[in-house]
Amino acid sequence: MNRRHFMKQTALGIGAGVTVLKTQASVIGAQANNKVNLGFIGCGGRGTQLLGDFLKRDDVNVLHCCDPFLDRSERAAGIVKQSPLNQTPKVSQDLRTVLDDPAVDAVVCATPDHWHALGCILACQAGKDVYTEKPASHSAWEGQKMVEAARKYKRIVQHGTQCRSAPYCMAAREYIASGKLGAIHLCKVFNVKGTGNPKWSPETTPPANFDWDKWNGPAREKKYSPAYLAAWHDIYEYSSGDMINDGVHQTDLARMVIGKDLPNSVYTFGFRNDTDGMAEAPETFTTLCDYGDMMMTLEFSSVTPYMLKIDPEVRESDMFPYWQHCATRIEIYGTKGLMMLGRHGGGWEVYVRPQSRKPQVVDSMYGRFPDPEHKENFLQCIRSRELPNADIELGHRSTLLIHYAIISHRTGGKKLIINQQDETIVGDPEAMKFFKREYRKPYEVPENV
Repeated sequence: MNRRHFMKQTALGIGAGVTVLKTQASVIGAQANNKVNLGFIGCGGRGTQLLGDFLKRDDVNVLHCCDPFLDRSERAAGIVKQSPLNQTPKVSQDLRTVLDDPAVDAVVCATPDHWHALGCILACQAGKDVYTEKPASHSAWEGQKMVEAARKYKRIVQHGTQCRSAPYCMAAREYIASGKLGAIHLCKVFNVKGTGNPKWSPETTPPANFDWDKWNGPAREKKYSPAYLAAWHDIYEYSSGDMINDGVHQTDLARMVIGKDLPNSVYTFGFRNDTDGMAEAPETFTTLCDYGDMMMTLEFSSVTPYMLKIDPEVRESDMFPYWQHCATRIEIYGTKGLMMLGRHGGGWEVYVRPQSRKPQVVDSMYGRFPDPEHKENFLQCIRSRELPNADIELGHRSTLLIHYAIISHRTGGKKLIINQQDETIVGDPEAMKFFKREYRKPYEVPENV
């Protein structure tokens, strides 16, 4: 940690609220008899990343690797076997195998979006704590049920928005709360990339060792096509586009640092020009979230391949992104200055009026990728039973913003008035049709969790 980084943490008084460890293993978990037994549900790209990160710790065991692709389950189990843990997890294609095991303390869910709610709720009902990937849910109603289940069964549910555990993000929140940026009347949240539009491929027989029915899960009955696996992020049956699947990191971080909850109203204008592929979600849109004294905009595009996500070199060093081309930035406009904030280790800088056409940075803080801190917080909360940094209710509220945005788009750009008490859309039955999906048996999210 350089002096500039350290001094800013100390000046903002966040040191006492951040656990500093010599290794990624917690102090409590260093005792061999206090390990947390984990089961992994979803062993694709993100699931394998999470597995690798947890395997860097010495306070966990991995008892299960589960995925509808049996090959993925076996590959993940091989990674565990070859790790210092040297264990041989059970492999399966059915998450009930994991949930029925009384030895499992917690599950790590890294499934596609349409499985997040059901997987989380079933885990809570089985008495397991949960680390669930973002976004929280496929629909607004599902998110409500996830929160309800977590509270009813007294489960720790950590949402995979890691910036909630990042010291530099905590510092940005304290900086704004202190008034140094002035009053905030405008916040712009960007998710602008080049995600492509996979082409349709004919329905066919699923690959060997792949349980298509379980992968499809709550979605409508349909025959397998490899195109679904390539384009699920942009198909409404499975998700609602890259803004909800990935951009929820930015909406969550924005809500965290500016301290806002639900908007009074939401309005979206968007469109899709490229209709030659599988994608259904808009390729470009802007959403206005009205908070009364502040406006938040969600700026999305999937046709800007020259924009750059924050790369690993920036994440793990004393560097800032090139803000103009940062695809995942947040701009916070205060009466005293402009904060440029990057997710996942991008850090932040505060700009005031230029002098001689040269930018003037008055405060800043480098970042680091907060995955280790987020897992540390999850495991500590399993032991303490305190709410985690990214408790599911926080993740649900951040995901709601994008649910509202997509509902506005799907209803022709309607202005949605939000009920602050129950999160529903006021006086609009057409919009409320998108508040909850229809489920395929036997994969229903229960009304009574």
